[in-house]
Amino acid sequence: MAYLLDTNILLRIISPNDPMHQEAVTAIDALNARRAPIIIAPQNLIELWNVCTRPVDRNGFGFTPEITKAEVDRLKRLFILLTDTESIFPEWERLVSTYEVKGTKVHDTRLVAFMIVHQLSHILTFNVKDFRRFNEEITPVHPTQAIES
Repeated sequence: MAYLLDTNILLRIISPNDPMHQEAVTAIDALNARRAPIIIAPQNLIELWNVCTRPVDRNGFGFTPEITKAEVDRLKRLFILLTDTESIFPEWERLVSTYEVKGTKVHDTRLVAFMIVHQLSHILTFNVKDFRRFNEEITPVHPTQAIES
């Protein structure tokens, strides 16, 4: 069973001082031990670039574009990057309409659309509650669940 990584997992992996860093790393190690394919989406890397290059005083990491590019390249080597397809937008449209998604939750919904199009059933995330509305479509998994399984 393959797992899509939520961007919040990737951000914790590249931030060793984050209190949830070790939990994210341990969960990925557990998935690797089970030989579960670990997937990332272009959207993850776009969101990561945003946070990494944003100033620290604006809730970012304050990385230079060069450092951020090195992190993105490393993540692309570590995980399987699947591409966006033209099927994602109509699936996203169906989801936001069906589930009456509002505001910033449209971004999580796009990840769900990506998952459905690529036939991925599980997402590793610290924000399980943000994905619960889609329980009939996908399965959100918290890192502690991945470690314990």
